[in-house]
Amino acid sequence: MSSIKTVAIIGSGNMGSGIAQKSAQENFEIQMVDREERRVNHGQEIISNLLEQALERRIFTIEQVNSIKEKISGVVGTNNVDPKTDLVIEAVFEDFNVKKDVFTILDQVCNEHTILASNTSSLSVNDLAKASGRPDRFIGLHFFYHPAKNRLVEIIPAESTTKNTLKAVETYCKTMGKVVIICKDRPGFVVNRFFVPWLNEACILLQEGVATTAQIDSIAREAFNIGMGPFALMNLTGPTIALHATDYLAEQLETPRYTGAKNLREMVDKGELWKIGDEEYYDENLSITVKERLLGQVFAVAGQIVDEEICSKEDVDRGAKVGLRWDEGPFEIANRIGIKEAYRMAEKYCKLVNFKIPIALEKQFNISEDFIFSYIDVEINDSVAIVRLNRPEAMNALNVKLVTELGDVVDRLNQNSSVNTIVLEGAGKAFVAGADVKFFVDKINEDSFQEIYDFTSHGHEVLNKIENSSKVTIALTTGLALGGGLELALSCDYRIGTNRTQFRFPETNIGIYPGLGGTQRTTRICGLEIARYAVLAGNFLNSETAKAFGLLTHLVDVNDIDKTIDEIINLGKNNDKYLKNSIDEGHSIVKFARSFYTDENLYSILNGSDLEDFDMSDNQVSRQIKFLSRTAPIALSTASKLLDIANNKDTEFNQGLKQELDNLEYIFSTSDSLEGLSALIEGRRAKYKNS
Repeated sequence: MSSIKTVAIIGSGNMGSGIAQKSAQENFEIQMVDREERRVNHGQEIISNLLEQALERRIFTIEQVNSIKEKISGVVGTNNVDPKTDLVIEAVFEDFNVKKDVFTILDQVCNEHTILASNTSSLSVNDLAKASGRPDRFIGLHFFYHPAKNRLVEIIPAESTTKNTLKAVETYCKTMGKVVIICKDRPGFVVNRFFVPWLNEACILLQEGVATTAQIDSIAREAFNIGMGPFALMNLTGPTIALHATDYLAEQLETPRYTGAKNLREMVDKGELWKIGDEEYYDENLSITVKERLLGQVFAVAGQIVDEEICSKEDVDRGAKVGLRWDEGPFEIANRIGIKEAYRMAEKYCKLVNFKIPIALEKQFNISEDFIFSYIDVEINDSVAIVRLNRPEAMNALNVKLVTELGDVVDRLNQNSSVNTIVLEGAGKAFVAGADVKFFVDKINEDSFQEIYDFTSHGHEVLNKIENSSKVTIALTTGLALGGGLELALSCDYRIGTNRTQFRFPETNIGIYPGLGGTQRTTRICGLEIARYAVLAGNFLNSETAKAFGLLTHLVDVNDIDKTIDEIINLGKNNDKYLKNSIDEGHSIVKFARSFYTDENLYSILNGSDLEDFDMSDNQVSRQIKFLSRTAPIALSTASKLLDIANNKDTEFNQGLKQELDNLEYIFSTSDSLEGLSALIEGRRAKYKNS
């Protein structure tokens, strides 16, 4: 597979500059190209302004901002793109002929290995591929606004796109932390297929005199549990975009209902925005009329997407939640209001617009059951099973359903004689960002500790199935691995990371301790002092530190992941997993942890005594003291005892794991655990009482 390291973006408007900025943030070398120097300069100005805002919000340091800017070079003229560029993304106006002209130039300028891509929200990727001059190395991309912030991207391979091209572009998108939906080339792809007609349907409701803009927006916000209604959204992005998109869908799908409403067309002709008043009062009958029309439309079109196999129902919902920032996707909303009600609304809408009721909806209606969602995708290539945890809207947080499904998947793969390697990876920017904290809070408030215990105990069983698997097990931790996610990774034989890898045990900061083997596996891998540094203070570990600690077994370039997996397969099972020692004793943080987290110093820390042998003005020392001061005292002391148990040569591994489970009721009965977990959800600093 060809790797992507250099990227050119054709077009320096909001979309093009956003793609350029995000790519540069992830260390790609970028050319931002436009036809005039003033346009290129304007694009660079857009990026500078956004980075300045990020600097003010302390998202980036000044050094990081300067580094990002240095990776973006301005280029005037498509014909001046570097011929050796790995990937060129066209992000010009949504017009087929304009895009075709761009690709004609690029095909002449670029080397034969260069992949060409179109950032399109609606145009036929198959037709663009044919016009590109290199249909095998062509692909469609649909970045969502604003591409430097919105995590969703739809990848649309043409019928002619090779597997290597798709794989290379998918890796590029994942390296940027994007949530990827790979979908068929159909008008509107996934999100716009149901979202654009939703906007137009709101216009039709207004045009029919059913309700005002303010009323429709208010009812839509309530029905879909969203922050902005359709008219406010159109004002934000521009009515012109909505009109162009809905007219295109109407033409391509031969659906007159999608033709831009008369009032929308008039709004665009006048160059105006929707007037949305403050009067949002409406009675129940009006609410039902508007709600059923908008919900029915979304249910019907979401069902069509699944019927046409454009993508899965899980990806439809994922697109809504990540791309549109809805709390729930169409199918989740259908489950919430009831399948019979959702079917009735969809059927009513289908009769209105002369649609056939989708099979996906009819099937669930006939069996009177909720839609069942899968959080895990399994792909088997030769003897390697790729197990993708696919809950990116929640950063793949472990909940009851995900853990149960993972256990079932591992059971099947362990019994599959044709599989010799299991690779775990997470969709989006995280491997797994811990356990579902809200679950813990809810169960504490319900005085239902048993459910917490059962969930954690079952988690132990699943991780032990991975730990004891006869297969080679690999955790592909190319993003965040926090708490339970890091514990999941540590149950594998090997852990591959890239420069985007970040590890952390945040538990003591939120009133609990790592309860899925984190205290036991970490100590046995790193040694006691290093485990104390990682577990007790909740230090963030970058990829280099994680590798020095031995928590990462392989630190590689993102383009070398497949090669590294092949090398690991040849190594076989890792029989030296628990060295109880770090890998790099010369690493500065290893040295510091060895000296700071001794038994004597830890005793002083836990008892509030002074550390006589340390300079408290030293940055490393003061940082540790600050981090430790923010932990829950009971959680800190309990975690410390569990680390000591793991370090005891007379304690067997399974005995240590049992101790983690045995201490759960104690820790979750403290008021500090509820305070810490609640504070995390509420986005505030916890106030602990040591009780």
